[in-house]
Amino acid sequence: MDSKALNKRLKDFAIRTIRLTAALPDNKVGRVLGSQLVRSGTSIGANYREALRASSRKQFVYTVQICLREADETNYWLESIQESELIKPNRLTMLLKECNELIAIFAATVKTTKRTAQ
Repeated sequence: MDSKALNKRLKDFAIRTIRLTAALPDNKVGRVLGSQLVRSGTSIGANYREALRASSRKQFVYTVQICLREADETNYWLESIQESELIKPNRLTMLLKECNELIAIFAATVKTTKRTAQ
């Protein structure tokens, strides 16, 4: 997948995360989980854009690792929302699937970039 396609995919993921957050209950739990989710879910794409402008391979790997950590955190919040049954499960299925795919993409990117740097 090229960087332009991944950028679009990440922006779409961020928008879906924002919409899911808006659908959470308007109570303390919903606000706390929503705040965490929207921060981590939207930062993945922002950090990837930063990675594309890295001045070195080392900086690129470091920033993509941030993307990986943010995607993993997003996965945690999505699972927490799912398991607490705050949102209907069918609303989360595709978002969780996409999040897991993004985690796999970033993990592979880090691995490949480190291997080719040696």
